[in-house]
Amino acid sequence: MRLLLLSLLFIGFVSCKNKAENTPKELTQEKITFSPEGSLEIFKKDSSVVSLSIELAETAYETETGLMYRDSMKPDQGMLFVFEDEQPHNFYMKNTYIPLDLFFITKDQKIATIIKNARPLDETSLPSEVPVQYVLEVNAGSAATWNIQEGDSISWKRN
Repeated sequence: MRLLLLSLLFIGFVSCKNKAENTPKELTQEKITFSPEGSLEIFKKDSSVVSLSIELAETAYETETGLMYRDSMKPDQGMLFVFEDEQPHNFYMKNTYIPLDLFFITKDQKIATIIKNARPLDETSLPSEVPVQYVLEVNAGSAATWNIQEGDSISWKRN
């Protein structure tokens, strides 16, 4: 009888332990914060300048991820995507929680296409319309607030 009772207790203990090991753990994502890697200036046709602190997206992983999973960005911040060659590019807002304005920029650093108020989590293609080498993402509404126009130019540098 004693052996039976000990066997049942052991089986119960092992069973509880296995359940605990197999219970899915809640995944938490570490908050992604802005890491300044450079500065960028937008030179407007009226001779005024907009200055930003930027993060750079240059590797395949960085360009695929961009501003995904972030819940905010300061008004004077942005992300500059730097591509090796000038060619047409398409972006989308998958897993991007904040609305954005996108500036598609040619290799000679002229703004060629502006997409305003790209909607969060929308997977609709956002095309450059022309070959570009850079794409700048900023908070939605910035293009209107700063009165940025196609033909304005940029200059950027690494920190």
